[in-house]
Amino acid sequence: MEHRLIEITTEFIKLDSLLKFAGIAAVGSEAKFMVTSGAVMVNGEVCTMRGKKIRAGDVVTIACDKVELEVRNA
Repeated sequence: MEHRLIEITTEFIKLDSLLKFAGIAAVGSEAKFMVTSGAVMVNGEVCTMRGKKIRAGDVVTIACDKVELEVRNA
């Protein structure tokens, strides 16, 4: 599984925005589908809330793409 560090300069980023920012999803509708279909995990638990606030220290896993995103402050 590929592990990527994603740096944010804000307190949080919404889950669907993170997927676009990291290049996992090309457009918002793709990010929405990935999240609502249950393909995304936040800190080891399936998350279907696309507006979930992701903060530094959170780990987002996308099983279908075999990618793990670790978020940290810039």
